[in-house]
Amino acid sequence: MRPAFFFDRDGVVNVSPGAGYVLRWEDFHFCDGVIEALAWLKKRGFALVLVTNQQGVGKGLMTQSALDDMHHHMQEELAKHGAAFDAIHACTCLKGNPGCTCHKPSPEMVLAAAKNLQLDLAQSWLIGDQDRDIQMAISAGVPHTIRVTGEHECGVQAGHVIKGMSELPALLKSLMQGE
Repeated sequence: MRPAFFFDRDGVVNVSPGAGYVLRWEDFHFCDGVIEALAWLKKRGFALVLVTNQQGVGKGLMTQSALDDMHHHMQEELAKHGAAFDAIHACTCLKGNPGCTCHKPSPEMVLAAAKNLQLDLAQSWLIGDQDRDIQMAISAGVPHTIRVTGEHECGVQAGHVIKGMSELPALLKSLMQGE
């Protein structure tokens, strides 16, 4: 079993669209520092897993095929740098859907990835920008959390806080100096 690094998407991997949704690849822009951080983690043996709520599909603003296409383009770009995700878990359900079990803060996406990839959650990390991301990690038994501060209020405490993704590579190198 190996440890993983779980990443939220909007506001962490790509620049947040604000209140809206990234609906086209042309509108997807990587956050500063994220590609470097992903490649650095991958070289150190971490599994990289994207865990994201994508209600734009559930609202009919984009199709599942369009979301899959966007993630395919994202993976192609990341692969050029040795930074592609090992798995992508996207919940497309609407918040509050009574039949949904995957919408954050539910730990389902993390637990599914752990089972499929044989991950050691006790040695894993999660980075997100909202309370629901940090709560998902806590509920799944992921002890190490990093919050990117920004447009969302912080009610659930993370282990580490950065002001922007450009700070992530330096934080990771500092935290994992002996590894």
